[in-house]
Amino acid sequence: MRLVLLCVSASTTLLLAVPWSSAADPGDGAQRWDKVQDKPATGGGSGGCPVRMKPSGQCGEEDDCPYQITLPPLTIQLPKQFRMLEKTMKELQSLKETVNRLKRDCLECRQQADQSLQRDSGEAAGGPGTGMGPGFLELQSGTSKEERGDGGTNTGPDGDGQDTGTGIGTSTGSGTGKGSGSTGGSVFEMQVKMNRMSNSLRNARGQITALQGRLEELSLINMRNVEAMVESKVENITGVVNKLSNTCNSQCAVQTSPQFIIAPKDCSDYNMLKERKNGVYRVTPDPRNGTFEVYCDMESFGGGWTLVQQRLNGTVSFNRSWAEYKRGFGNPRGEFWLGNDRIHLLTKAKDMVLRIELEDFQGVREYAKFDQFYVANEFLRYRLSISGYSGTAGNALHMNEQFNHDQKFFTTPDRDNDMYPSGNCGAYYSSGWWFDACMSANLNGKYYHKRYKGVRNGIYWGTWHNMSSEAYPTNYRQAFKTVKMMIRPKNYVP
Repeated sequence: MRLVLLCVSASTTLLLAVPWSSAADPGDGAQRWDKVQDKPATGGGSGGCPVRMKPSGQCGEEDDCPYQITLPPLTIQLPKQFRMLEKTMKELQSLKETVNRLKRDCLECRQQADQSLQRDSGEAAGGPGTGMGPGFLELQSGTSKEERGDGGTNTGPDGDGQDTGTGIGTSTGSGTGKGSGSTGGSVFEMQVKMNRMSNSLRNARGQITALQGRLEELSLINMRNVEAMVESKVENITGVVNKLSNTCNSQCAVQTSPQFIIAPKDCSDYNMLKERKNGVYRVTPDPRNGTFEVYCDMESFGGGWTLVQQRLNGTVSFNRSWAEYKRGFGNPRGEFWLGNDRIHLLTKAKDMVLRIELEDFQGVREYAKFDQFYVANEFLRYRLSISGYSGTAGNALHMNEQFNHDQKFFTTPDRDNDMYPSGNCGAYYSSGWWFDACMSANLNGKYYHKRYKGVRNGIYWGTWHNMSSEAYPTNYRQAFKTVKMMIRPKNYVP
């Protein structure tokens, strides 16, 4: 009797323990209650009692029918609620399979999304202005993880199987749907943006290529025009040179007999017309620039001289502006400056020599002659070209390396073109001249009637015979009574 009671007690304990442990074991997905009937129950003694458990009668899937347990020699009838426990375990198993399938699908979706993000980000990293790097991928991946709800398993506090099934099903299902939608939307937006950027870059590249082609065309056209123009000029110059070479193979003989002259270019042309009197004549060095009056010296040193400057008595001030020196001032029969524009035209029409006549108040007369004299146009600031000195007055226009008026620009009190860096020589010496820094000659200085002291702003010729006595600033300065500057063609024969 004791053995029977012990078997009943052990079997009852085993029966109550088996369903709960089976429910708690998530790995035993195929276990059924009716399979427990073949398992022996071991007791605390040396023997065992065969336990059989089966439904009592025919039961459908949805029926609640009682179970019976056979414990020889006893048969125990269990309540019908045990059938409900079996159905609950089946539902739990089905939920587990659904959860596992959703997890696998979510994992595949997650891997595809990460690969797409990495590929798109890798393409964008090569283009300018994308601003997406590894940090952006990590942030996007982290966000996707949170939205998908991969860590949303909700296990009950007591390890309860029913609570566990409910938490997993709810959290995993909703999290997966949300994460997949958000990730897909982000990837699509990024692809749209990348496509727009690619199109913009393609358009910009096309425009740049078109502009480069246009610039190359323009450059080629300009170069061809320049080459054509240069070739045309060279051909013209070559033709002129060849013509001159054929005309004059040797130096042309000087023509002594008068020729018919339509418009005299300077005073030497009047001399050929047997005009031997000093006076004012009209000359036309360049027909395009009209005719103007000059004073001609037809008597001195073979005649044919055209005066460009004359100082006689100080009645005309030479402290003048750039515009006045440009057009000339004074009276050709008295004191005057012919004008830089006119001097330029005369020296351009023919190769000219320059003769300067000087006389001081002691009656000393000297001269300086230069075989080459030319004054450039206003654009070149009336630059002076002078060389080939001979005479008695000394070469004050090129006294030494420090004072050299050759190749110097014309300066006036209101137009500073000299070489002096700290001021205007024209303003300091009250005249217009081809100053260096500043001068060793100035024939346009102030007219003094006798020797003077102070600033050497009078008529000055630095190689005059007694200039050594003016070494000290307190000494008297030399004054000149008359000055003439006159020009004549280099090949002129009286």
